[in-house]
Amino acid sequence: MTASMPPMSPQEVRQGLFENAGAPHGSARVTRAEFLSAAAEATGEADLFRQSLQGLVDAYEYSSERTKMVVPFARLLQEYDRDPSSFAAHEVRSLYWRFKWVAGGIVESPDIPLASVDRWLADMERRYRLAGYSERAVRQAEFYLADATGDADRMERAVAGWTAAERDEMSDCHACELNTQGWYRSRRGEDAEAVRIWEPVLTGGLSCMEEPHRVLAHSLLPLVRLGRSGEARAHHLRGYRMARGNESLLRSIGEHIEFCALTGNESRGLEVLAEHSAHLGPLGDVESQLEFTGGILVLLRRLRELGLADRAAVPYRGAVRTVGELYELLEADAAAITARFDARNGTALVSQRLADRIAQQPLLDALPLGVRSAALPASVGAPVTGAAPTVPSNGADAFDESVERARAARAEGRPSAHALWAEVVRRIETEPGLTPDPALAADVLEHRATAALDAGDAKSTAMFVRAAEAHRAAGRESRAAFVDLAAASSATGLGAPADEVRALLAAAVRSAGELPATDPVRPRRTALAELTSLRIEAFLTAKEHRAAAEEAQEPQRPAQEAPGDQELDTGLVTALRSFIAARADTELPQGTVDVLGQAESDLAQALLSAGDLRTAEPLLASAAGHQIAGGRPWAACRPLSMRASVLAAMGDLEAAEASARAALGHSLELVDPEEQSSVRLTLADVLLERGDGAEEAAEHALEATHWLDQAGLAATSGARARTLLARAYAEAGRTVEAVEVLHSALPDLVAEHGEDEVVQARQLLGRLLHELNDPKAAAEQFLMGAEIAKGWEDVRAQASLANSAADALSAAHLSTEARSAYRQTLELWRRAGGHPVAEVRVLRSLAWLAVEDVDHDEEDEGDDRAPARAAAAYAGAQALMDEAFAVLRDIDDPQCRYEWAQTCQQSARLLEEELYGREEADDGPDSGPGLQEHRAVRERALRLVLEAAEVFAEFGAAALRDRFQSLVRASWTEQELGRAVEAEARITALIAELSHQEGSEAEELRRQAEQIRDRL
Repeated sequence: MTASMPPMSPQEVRQGLFENAGAPHGSARVTRAEFLSAAAEATGEADLFRQSLQGLVDAYEYSSERTKMVVPFARLLQEYDRDPSSFAAHEVRSLYWRFKWVAGGIVESPDIPLASVDRWLADMERRYRLAGYSERAVRQAEFYLADATGDADRMERAVAGWTAAERDEMSDCHACELNTQGWYRSRRGEDAEAVRIWEPVLTGGLSCMEEPHRVLAHSLLPLVRLGRSGEARAHHLRGYRMARGNESLLRSIGEHIEFCALTGNESRGLEVLAEHSAHLGPLGDVESQLEFTGGILVLLRRLRELGLADRAAVPYRGAVRTVGELYELLEADAAAITARFDARNGTALVSQRLADRIAQQPLLDALPLGVRSAALPASVGAPVTGAAPTVPSNGADAFDESVERARAARAEGRPSAHALWAEVVRRIETEPGLTPDPALAADVLEHRATAALDAGDAKSTAMFVRAAEAHRAAGRESRAAFVDLAAASSATGLGAPADEVRALLAAAVRSAGELPATDPVRPRRTALAELTSLRIEAFLTAKEHRAAAEEAQEPQRPAQEAPGDQELDTGLVTALRSFIAARADTELPQGTVDVLGQAESDLAQALLSAGDLRTAEPLLASAAGHQIAGGRPWAACRPLSMRASVLAAMGDLEAAEASARAALGHSLELVDPEEQSSVRLTLADVLLERGDGAEEAAEHALEATHWLDQAGLAATSGARARTLLARAYAEAGRTVEAVEVLHSALPDLVAEHGEDEVVQARQLLGRLLHELNDPKAAAEQFLMGAEIAKGWEDVRAQASLANSAADALSAAHLSTEARSAYRQTLELWRRAGGHPVAEVRVLRSLAWLAVEDVDHDEEDEGDDRAPARAAAAYAGAQALMDEAFAVLRDIDDPQCRYEWAQTCQQSARLLEEELYGREEADDGPDSGPGLQEHRAVRERALRLVLEAAEVFAEFGAAALRDRFQSLVRASWTEQELGRAVEAEARITALIAELSHQEGSEAEELRRQAEQIRDRL
C-alpha cells in the first residue's frame, strides 16, 4: 500500500476479496490480490489475512505467475502451524488442497534446489498421512519431480504408487489426472494409449476449469501421428477457442502453434502467435514461458526453412521483429531458462527436450483447417494442386519425350496439358542446347499466348495470331486453324471492337473449312469453328443491342440478375438447337462427339438463365454423356454438377446426389481450383439438402476451401465455401468448428459479398453461439444482421433477427435490453403483417420479462414498495397475455390454434405464480374474502389449462407432451382446490389413455403419470 492512500477497513478488504474472487483470472486479478493481501495484513485481523492469502494463491494458480504461490502458501502454512485451532474445518481442507498446487509449483521453479523440493514433498507426505488422506496426490507430485529430473526408475515407482492409491478428496479431479497420465504415455511414444486414456475428457464426459482445454492441445500431434488428422483438426478448432487469451493456458497455446507449424498451417500459427504476442518474454512461471516459447520456436524454425526469415513476425522488446530476429531472441531466452533447470537438476535433460522439440519435421504437407488464414508467399510451401506430372529432366531423349507428352495431352484436351507445356518451356529457357525446331517454336508461342490470356493480358490476341502463323510456317495447318479460333475467342473476351472480332472469326472459320478432307482432325475443326461462331456472334449481337438501348436511353434490366430472371436469348437458342439437331441420330465423325456435348451444355445454360429447368436437365445429362463418349470425362464434370443443382431444385435429391457423385468421380484430372471446388461444393450442397449427409458434406466443403485458398481465392469463392462448410458442421453437431469457420469467413463476406450473404452468416453464427451458451455474443450477431436488413423493403428479415436478438438478450439476463428488443420486434412483425404467431410469442416473452421484474423486487428486502410493484408487474403480464389472445381469437389456422393452447397454458402458469407469491407474502389466506379470491384465481387457471388440453388434443401425437403437461397441471390445481377425487380420476384417465398409445414417449409419460398419481 502506498503512503498516499489511507488504509482499508476490514469491511472494505472483505468486499474487495469477494469481488476479486469473481474476477476473470489473469494479471489484473493477481495485482489486485497482492494489494488486498497487503491491506488485509495491515488490518491485524488474522482470519482476514488468511482469507487474503488463499485468494492470492488462487490468483497465482490460474495465471502466468503460478510459481509465485510458494511464498503466500508458506505464510499460510506458518499461520496454521502456529495456531491450528484458529482454522475452521473448511480452511484446513483448503490448505491441504493448495499444498498440491505448491508441490507442482516448486518443481517448476528452477531456483528452488532439489533438496528443498524433496523436503517439501516429504512434508506433504507427512501431513497427508497424519490427516488420513491417501498418498495418491503425494505420488503424483513425486512423479512431476522424477519427470523433471529424468529419473526413470523413480518415475515408474511414482506412477505405480499414484495409480494404485485410492482416490479421495485430496486427489486431483479425474479429468486432470487423465491429462497427466495420457501426457506421460505420449512422452514415451505410446500415442494410441495416450489418446485412449484421454478419451473420457475429449468426449466431454469429464471436465473442469482447464479441461478439456489442455487435453485437446496435448492430443493434437499424437492424433496426427496416428493418422487421425480429422480429429486433430477438430480438436485444434475446439481447443484453441477454449484456450485463446487465457494466461494460465499459454502452454496449450504453444502446442496449438506447434501443431500449425507441423501440419502446413504456418500462416495460421503466425496468427495465433500474433494474438498472444503480449505474453512473449519473461513470465513469473518460467516453465510455462519455456513451454509457450518452445511451440513458437518450432513455428519460427519452420518459417526460416521456408525462406521467410526476413518476413515481419510480431513485436518483441519494443520493435516489430522479423522471423529470423524473433527466433534468435526467443531461442536465447529459452536457452537461459533451460540452463537454469539443467544446473538445478544436474542433467542436460531440459535443454535436450527443447532441442528435440524445435528440430521436429512437418508431419503433413498440408492439413486443411477450414478457417481463413493469410496466405504465405506463393513461392513458399506446397505447390498449387494440378502441377504437371513428373518427367525426366535430363537429356535430349527425355526432353523429346516430355514434348510428345505435352502434345498428346493437348490433343486430347487434358487439363494437365498447360502444366506439361510450362515444364517444356522452363527447360528450353534454363537448359543449354535445347533449341526448338519450327514446330516446337510454334507450340511455345501458343503456350505463351494461352498463359497471357489466362492472366488477362491484352497482348494475348496478337500472340495467338503470331502462333498461328508459326504453325502454318511449320506446315501444321490444322493446328493453325485451332489457334485462329483461340485468337477470335481471345479478342472477344478482351473486349475488342466487333469488326475486329468478326474478321478474326471469319478467318478462323475459313481456315478450318480449307483443311483437306483427308485431314483426320478436319471434322473437329469445322465443328468447333461453327460452334464458336454461334457463341461469339450471340455475344456480339447482345452487346450491340445493349449499346443501342443505352444510346436510345431505354430502361435496362439490372446488370446482376438472379438465375431465372434473365431474358432468353432466342437467337442463340435457335442456332444451338439447329446445331444439335443436325447431329442428332447420326453417326458423328471422330473427334466431334464432345463438341456436340459442348453445344448441349451451352443450350442448357441459356435455358437455365431464363428459369427453364425441366428442358435444361436432360440436355445437361446428354452433354455429360457425349463428353464421356468423346473421351473427355473431365469435361463432363461441369454439366453433371449443373444437372445435380437443377435436380435438387426440382426436388429429386436422389438423382441429384447421383449426378454430383458422378461429377466428382470424373474430376480426377481437373487442375483448375474453381472447377475442383465447384464439383465438391455441389455435392456438399446436395448432401445437406438431403438432410442426413452433413458429415460427408463437411469433408467435401473442407476440401473445396483448401483448393480455393491454394488458388488465392480465399476472400471470394473461398468465403462462400466456408459458409457452406460452417452449415455442414452445424448440421453435424460440430458447433464449435462451425463457429470458428464462420468467424474466419465473415470479414471476407463483409468486404467482398452481398448483404444477403452477410446477414445469413450472422444469423447462423448467432444461432450457434446461443447453442454454445454464449447468448450475449449471439445477440450481437443478430443485432448486426438486423442493422444490415434495416434498409430492406421486406421487413421480415429484420423482424426475425430482432426477435432472435431479443431471445438471446433475455437468455443473457439483460432484461432491459431484451424488453426493448422485443418491443421493436413486435412493431416490425406488425408492420410486416400476417404473422400472428410471431406477435403472440413476442407478447408472451414480454409477459415473462415482467415477471422477472417481480423476482428482482423480491430481492429488495425491506422495500415497502416491492409488493405494489409486483402486483403491477403481474397485472401488466396478464394484460400482455390477454393481448395475445386477442391477436389469435378470430384466426382458424392450425398453427394459431396451437399458439392459443400455449397461451392458455402460460397464462395459467402466470396466474399460479402470482398466487403463490401473494400467499408467501401473506403466509397464506386462512379464510374470508382472501380465500375466496384465491379459489377464484385457481378456478380460472384450471379452466385455462383444460382448454389448452382440449386444443392440444387436436394435434394428436405431435402435441402429446403439451397435453400431458396441461392435464397434470389441472390435476394439481384440483388437488389444491380440495377436489382430491377429481384430481385422481383425471390422472387415472390420463394413464389409461397413454396405455393405449404406442411409442417410447407415451410409455415415458405414462410412468410419470403413475408417479404423480401416487403423490396425489
